[in-house]
Order: sequence, then C-alpha cells, then structure tokens
Amino acid sequence: MTPPHLTALPIRALTVDDLRHCADLSEDRGWPREDHKWGLLLAAGHGYGIDAPDGRGLATVCVVTRYGPPLADPELAAIGMVLVAERYARQGLGRRLMTYICDDVLKGIPLTLHATPYGRPLYEELGFETTGRAEMLLGSFSPDPAGPAQDAFRVRPAGAGDIPRILRLDAEVFGTDRTHLVTRLPAFTDLLLVAEDPSGELIGYGAIWPNMDTHVIGPLVARDTGTAQTLVTALAASTDRDLRTDVDVRHEELLGWLKDRGLGSVAFNAVMTRDIPAPPGDWTRRWAPITVAAG
Repeated sequence: MTPPHLTALPIRALTVDDLRHCADLSEDRGWPREDHKWGLLLAAGHGYGIDAPDGRGLATVCVVTRYGPPLADPELAAIGMVLVAERYARQGLGRRLMTYICDDVLKGIPLTLHATPYGRPLYEELGFETTGRAEMLLGSFSPDPAGPAQDAFRVRPAGAGDIPRILRLDAEVFGTDRTHLVTRLPAFTDLLLVAEDPSGELIGYGAIWPNMDTHVIGPLVARDTGTAQTLVTALAASTDRDLRTDVDVRHEELLGWLKDRGLGSVAFNAVMTRDIPAPPGDWTRRWAPITVAAG
C-alpha cells in the first residue's frame, strides 16, 4: 500500500504531553530546546502539528495564542514556533500547516507573527505584510554606573493584589485582553516587578524568566524610557546569567542603552500582520514581549 504524501498527513491538536517532542523539534533545527517556554505556550495557547511518518516525534509544529475577552471570538491571534524537522524540510509541510492555521482554524481573525528572514517569503505568500521590526539582544548586563534615575517612581516586586492592575494596564497597552497569559506570569517567571508613580498609579511592569542558560526579560511595559531602564536594571540584578530580550526597533534610546550595558545584537525579526494594519494597542509603552512566539 502506498503511504500518503507528506502534505496529506493529518494535522492534529497538540497537548502538554507533546512538550518533549516540540523541544526535540527545536533542537533538530538548531534552536535551543526551551522546554520552559514550550510549557507556557502549550498551556496558554493551542499547538498544532503533524506526526512524523517515521514515528520519530513531530514532523512540523506551530503554536497559536488567541487574545480577546473570555468566551468570545478572538480579537487577535499570534502564531509562533513554526518548525519543520530537517529531514522533512522543503517538502511543503510548513506551507500545509500554515495554510490550515490561517485559512481554516483562524479564518477571519486578525493575525500577527514575528518572522525570521527564512520564513518571511512564505508568510508574504499567505497574505502577511511587514508592519514593524524587533531586534533580539543577548549578553551580560552591566549596570549603569550613574544608577537608575527613578526619583519620580518606585519599583517593587508584584503581589497577588497587583494582578488586576497589571491586567488593566496590559489590556490598555496591548489593545486586547490577555488574561489567560498574564495570570500565568507569577508561576512562569522568576521575578515580576511593578513600577508606580508617587500617587500609587501603575506605570509599568516587567518580568524575567529562565530559558536554558539565559534569562529573558519580557514582558516589559513602561510609561517611558526611564521607567523601562529602571525595570530592566532591577530585573537584571536578580540573576548572574546572560540576558536576552526582543525590543521594537522604534525604541532607539532603550536599544542604545542596552547595548551600552553589554547586550549585543543577535538578529532582527519582521513583525508581520494579516487582516490588520498593525498590532493593536500603544506601541510606545510596549517595549518587549513575553516571547515573540506569543506576539
């Protein structure tokens, strides 16, 4: 009996039980395994994949994170972690999975993703347009000798009572409800901080989470550059690992400051959208995502 063509293999929903296979696929393509991140994405989002016909895990995979009010149709969906096993590359599997996700699973829903130069041509064929860029930085952070300028506000660890306030600020800055993702931050991150002005108003928040041998700073939401810098400095003081973060290239002052502090440029990703002119919300207060895979 002739086996089905690769692109005729069934696509299935993934569960947290598929985490190891997802991490294996990351490693297969030369990416870090990132088990911790995969756990968040599969719990807060929806994974889709095709089982490898040779029985060795997954042939292709992606994760979708939907945003919007609970029990309502999504207002926005982010697509991330699109991977095809090396032994099945360039045989139409990535296109098959992405076409299914965009035109069937998420039909009519505004979409966003961060694209590498390798993946960008496929996404353009599927109707995505480049609407921005993010720069990935990595390195050992050295505090500013002058110290943070925070006379007008204070930074402190977030408590349980801060979560509703963080959710309100996050929805305002990101332009959509992300409760199912943000409420996982206390368990997912090693440190979650809030920034308040003298009246006690929340003007920013940031987190740091472990990823293999680095710590990632994200999300980072702040009223202005000074607030963002102070949050980064406080988060960096909690670890001796190298730091990694992804920053919107329009935040030139913060990018320059981070590079002066020891972080170097690793790569640029295109921010792409479909059926929406740009990601919603206020980009001026959105400095770094939890992970580019979640938008």
